[in-house]
Amino acid sequence: MWLNPEEVLLKNALKLWVTVRSNDFFLLQRRRGHGEPTNKITGLLVGALDTVLDSNARVTPFRILLQVPGSQISWVIASGATIEEVNEHWGWLVRNLLQSLSVFENREDAVGFVRGKVKGLIAEEVQGRQAAQEEDPEKFREALQKFELHFSLPSSEKLVTYYSCCCWKGRVPRQGFLYLSVNHMAFYSFLLGKEVKFVIPWAEVTRLERVSTALITEAIRVTTRKRQREFSMFLNLDEAFGVMGQLADITLRRLLDSEGLELDRVLQQTARISKRILEEQAIREYVLALFRLPRSEKLYEVASCSVWTPHSRSHTAGTLYTTDSYLCFSSREEGSCLLLIPLSEVLSIEKAESTSPLPNPVIVSMRTKKAFQLIELQERDELVESMNSRLRAQQWKHSVFRNKRDSRRSVVRMSRFFFILLNLSFKIFWLFCLVHLNQSMEPVKERLWEEHFAEFGRGVHMFRTEKIQKLVAMGIPESLRGELWMVFSDACSELESHQGYYASLVQKSMGHNNLATDEIERDLHRSLPDHPAFQNPTGIAALRRVLTAYAHRNPKIGYCQSMNILASVLLLYAKEEEAFWLLVAVCERMLPDYFNRRVIGAQVDQSVFEELIRERLPELAEQVPDLSTLSSVSLSWFLTLFLSVLPFQSAVCVVDCFFYRGIKAIFQLGLAVLDANAAQLSECTDDGQALMILTSFLDQVGKEDSPSSSPPAAEENSCSDPDIPPVKHINITDLIHEKFRDLTVRQIERLRCLHRIRVLQAHEDTIKENTLRLISVEVSITPENLSDLYDLFKTEHFISLYWGDRSSAAAAEAAAWQYGESGRSFVERQYRLDRPQFKSLYGLLVPWPTGSNQHTDTLGNRTFTLLAQDRDNLVTFKEFASWLDTLYCGELNEKIRLLYRLHIPPALTESEDEPSLRSPLLSTNRPLYVNKNTPDYQVQLKQMLQDLVKEKEKDVDKPLPLMNQVLKTTAAPFCSDSMQKLNHLLFFCSESLSSSVRRFTACSTATLRRMTSSRPSLR
Repeated sequence: MWLNPEEVLLKNALKLWVTVRSNDFFLLQRRRGHGEPTNKITGLLVGALDTVLDSNARVTPFRILLQVPGSQISWVIASGATIEEVNEHWGWLVRNLLQSLSVFENREDAVGFVRGKVKGLIAEEVQGRQAAQEEDPEKFREALQKFELHFSLPSSEKLVTYYSCCCWKGRVPRQGFLYLSVNHMAFYSFLLGKEVKFVIPWAEVTRLERVSTALITEAIRVTTRKRQREFSMFLNLDEAFGVMGQLADITLRRLLDSEGLELDRVLQQTARISKRILEEQAIREYVLALFRLPRSEKLYEVASCSVWTPHSRSHTAGTLYTTDSYLCFSSREEGSCLLLIPLSEVLSIEKAESTSPLPNPVIVSMRTKKAFQLIELQERDELVESMNSRLRAQQWKHSVFRNKRDSRRSVVRMSRFFFILLNLSFKIFWLFCLVHLNQSMEPVKERLWEEHFAEFGRGVHMFRTEKIQKLVAMGIPESLRGELWMVFSDACSELESHQGYYASLVQKSMGHNNLATDEIERDLHRSLPDHPAFQNPTGIAALRRVLTAYAHRNPKIGYCQSMNILASVLLLYAKEEEAFWLLVAVCERMLPDYFNRRVIGAQVDQSVFEELIRERLPELAEQVPDLSTLSSVSLSWFLTLFLSVLPFQSAVCVVDCFFYRGIKAIFQLGLAVLDANAAQLSECTDDGQALMILTSFLDQVGKEDSPSSSPPAAEENSCSDPDIPPVKHINITDLIHEKFRDLTVRQIERLRCLHRIRVLQAHEDTIKENTLRLISVEVSITPENLSDLYDLFKTEHFISLYWGDRSSAAAAEAAAWQYGESGRSFVERQYRLDRPQFKSLYGLLVPWPTGSNQHTDTLGNRTFTLLAQDRDNLVTFKEFASWLDTLYCGELNEKIRLLYRLHIPPALTESEDEPSLRSPLLSTNRPLYVNKNTPDYQVQLKQMLQDLVKEKEKDVDKPLPLMNQVLKTTAAPFCSDSMQKLNHLLFFCSESLSSSVRRFTACSTATLRRMTSSRPSLR
């Protein structure tokens, strides 16, 4: 490959290079030790030096130097991994440049001419390739070439980045390079003549962690289902660990849970994934979690700046993040000062005159006659222009929406009036229910909040500081709770931009009956059953409308248990339409993936919670080695935001903190609860005792202004059990605000990325166990072979997602889910093969030779058509295993029946394009045709059998083609001497399934390459 010309002071420094060719201007050199007939000690030492040292010299064994007569300085202009490659460059130089260089009188001019030509060649070569997108295209091109040379993966397998590191084998380190691509991680090392290389698919990684041992100070451990590998001596271990975690997370979500988890559009296109894209994605995930923004928001700019904060009368330094619809500011210390500005409320963004006290100022004017001042913005002009373009787009969108809303206002006027009356009646009823509560603290809290509004602002764009955290921990006043929930979650912006949306959803969902509505009706009366607001038809009807409307809006989630409890509490403090948008914010932004079909998000957070227990409560983790007991108890804490385990007033205070701080508040409270009961939990002997300790403790958690710490029934229960010591009254404010305040959103997001890998792989193991358990009772294949078959089937499915035709894979996926409600279970639908994928496995597993058999492709097509008779035109693992079971382990009559069915409809179709198989030579007068105008195939078959008997009487003894043999097989019930020939026909099926499967699994990497190289679409 051509290289950017680089000076070399000593042409043969340390005798590391040997000149192969030369002329007046160019030298072709070979690295010493490469290509020599014997392994000389000098060659071994040079090879070891190339592997250990991180230098450009070790990249390729051949290079071309530009030299000028009479000069001691040369320039490296090309390199190559093989002599053929570097010879091509040498030939081009001789043909195109050597003659031209002889006319230059000045050697500097000659050097400049050659360097310009080489740079032009590099520009043409790099154009349109991924190397041009990297920070150092030159070195990345070299690494990409080595990656393709060493591992022979398809060209569509994109390399993301690479690192120099050591891979440990026992106590021996192997210095080499770790290559990270979109689907695999690969390691290569060459030390003292010994080559070590291996490839690990991200889909096989079950755990990524940082470890320290006696020999390794800090290393990255990669765990698969079969072994562990440890890598150390990274120049930037944090960066490498983060990229590996991101790539494994993205690949597993794309392959194992594409239905349940949403990926950014850029990440769904693997050809666009790069190191820069991953860095931007990590920042985006952090910003979405910190400000609880919609998942569809795209991050544009990240800029350091300072914001004028009136409450402190100074500028606060931090970072500005701009997205499609928001301007977000976070101080350098996370949580000390946050500012969220929706573009829908912005009037203008203007540049002000720059002065020495206020460098590069920008003024953001709000519709509420308020303004924010940003200073110290780098590249201010481009930033302001970009923000103004998105602001104009937002204003245009709102103006269009406003016109549409005005045009249909008459249509929804009656329905909106109906909902206003419902909201008013339900609100009045709830306020009447609050009369019995102690309201002595309400006026004091209201006054504190009004003072805060006067100093920090009111609305979504208020400054969020530590002072507001204390106010929220004390409990939001009843009169302000609904408003502040809408502000903290920014559900008010969604409500403002979607006027009339909820009313139309309710109207559309009326009268629709499905699984979600049935579950909603079942759980309506279980939602806060002791609360008076839901012991009457008014509250039940409002709850039904909110849950049904959301199920209609988001059918992917539909309805999940615990949503009814959450929606009930939202309805108590907000209007019905506001409660709907609060539910949208919680399910789609604040608790992502919590309420999908497999509650992946909740399980990921439980795994993160276990990690935090080990980190923050090491003594408890040491006494309770199995933390799954505690995480099983805490699952309801996260799903219901403690509403199902705390007294109502205390639980509502937790919801206040959740809307302000997000999931971090739930993690903090969960750790505080375990910390308060650590001594008792350490002495537990069973799960039931731990559950009783935590339940008794949570029953005693109350508020300072509550009329009583707990109901009398709870006090009686807590004292009736001698094993559970009495628990004194605990203030919820102390638990929420005082403990574990140093936990940050960035830490949680980092742990989520790593633990999602473990959760998805655990789900995959469970699905495999369930699938094999269901299928094993229907087939005779041994469990070991059936497990290998499942892995083989899954590998072929993944290959199509790696490098196959994504459009066909997407079509297959869409077809599978389109007919997903027809009774087929998720286990049957998870992995499916289309026709090309099935034919690839068919050629690997059939017991007869496939290389020389011209009919293999036709038989594979017919077999697929026979198995995939459903509307989705896909083959499930159950169908695949049943076919192989018949082929290898079935009785003789079952094999006869299978072969017979391959030569009649529906396996035989009108589009059959193999005349040698379609027109049997056994009976030239009566070939078997499939046509609407021809007799039934059974009538044709009987006539063909009669012809067979007549030919047998004539002692016609000649070899029959394959089709005739199969037709002769079908004559078994009619021919007395056909059994002996049937045995010869079926002799090729005697090879055992275990030998075929083990042949594939013995060298999985080599087989994977053979599968990919043998498929036309992957060449």
